[in-house]
Amino acid sequence: MNTSIYIKNIHILLEDEELSNGGILIENDKIKKIFRENEQPNHLPENVEILNGANLTAIPGFIDGHIHGANGADTMDATEEALDAMAYLLPKEGTTSFLATTITQSPENIEKALKNVAKYKNKAKHAEMIGVHLEGPFVEKSKAGAQPIEYIMEPNLNQFLKWQELSGNNIRTITMAPEHDVDGTFIGYLNKNGINVSAGHTDVGFEGIKKAVGEGVSQLTHLCNAMNGIHHRDIGAVGAAFQLDDLRAELISDGVHVVKEMLQLIYSNIGSERLILITDAMRAKGLPAGDYELGGQPVKVTEDRAVLEDGTLAGSILKMDKGVQMMLGLDGVTLGDVVQMASVNPAKQIGIYDRKGSIKEGKDADILLVDDALNIQYTICRGDISFMRA
Repeated sequence: MNTSIYIKNIHILLEDEELSNGGILIENDKIKKIFRENEQPNHLPENVEILNGANLTAIPGFIDGHIHGANGADTMDATEEALDAMAYLLPKEGTTSFLATTITQSPENIEKALKNVAKYKNKAKHAEMIGVHLEGPFVEKSKAGAQPIEYIMEPNLNQFLKWQELSGNNIRTITMAPEHDVDGTFIGYLNKNGINVSAGHTDVGFEGIKKAVGEGVSQLTHLCNAMNGIHHRDIGAVGAAFQLDDLRAELISDGVHVVKEMLQLIYSNIGSERLILITDAMRAKGLPAGDYELGGQPVKVTEDRAVLEDGTLAGSILKMDKGVQMMLGLDGVTLGDVVQMASVNPAKQIGIYDRKGSIKEGKDADILLVDDALNIQYTICRGDISFMRA
């Protein structure tokens, strides 16, 4: 059982309002009570730990819905130790929960990773692994990016159902190329069964995306990357993100996958309600530059990027707090906007907003205490202090 925590004198960003001087009582792994302006508790639990939140703001923990690896580990390693290594590092960047993300690989290797997820037990003081993002193998070869082409296959419902069973029913998001589901039955089935279907690594144009949205696609994977850009005769998948209100879009805000000027253009046209910040990080995140691998392919990592031998971007080494700070530096973006993009939207998109994504009584105690520049001072994961800045 967790020690109780009381955070006092804290500016709190709630779902629909801000408190300038409130308090938060955490018991076990939940937000027990929120105290409003200058309100004080009549009594506190025994052994409560008191944090003084003066000059800090409490915001919900970040949810990374697309992350392959970090800290020398990768989801495809298919070991408990790999998921532990990722989950241990992530609170330092404000991520309190994540989708362990696979890559296009042989069915056998994908199955090993999914079986590992099924038996994995989350650890105290670590970010919570909340499911799987199955990226590939049902993607378009011409937009493969860092997805190994030799393992790409056509959409196969029986294959997916087998993988979902092996995962312990933990696949929450799938990235696929909708043009390969010609009659829409694959997308339709996934959508009706609660899977977040994301169009990515796709060569589909605007009309194709509109059709796919009608069939059940509700997200775009890493907007601008591995998809068609905007052309004056077909605004493509990127243009669809601007035009279609039923689409949310992942965004890697590292200034490398999408340059700052394009981030501004995207935000100015879409706003915070439909963007989802992700890292798409690979195993080198948190480690020095050097030689690594992704999906069995050699990757060269420098100070700001990870690339295959031919120069293709191979995931990122982005830390979520740095991506959020990048967005906060854009014109018109507020703290509430970045919380919307990094916490609220990902929780809503995969159907866990009832317990995560905002600070509310009864929800999981996934809370960050940040300064005005969004530097993380404390990360609380499910009621445990998981990171404290020295």
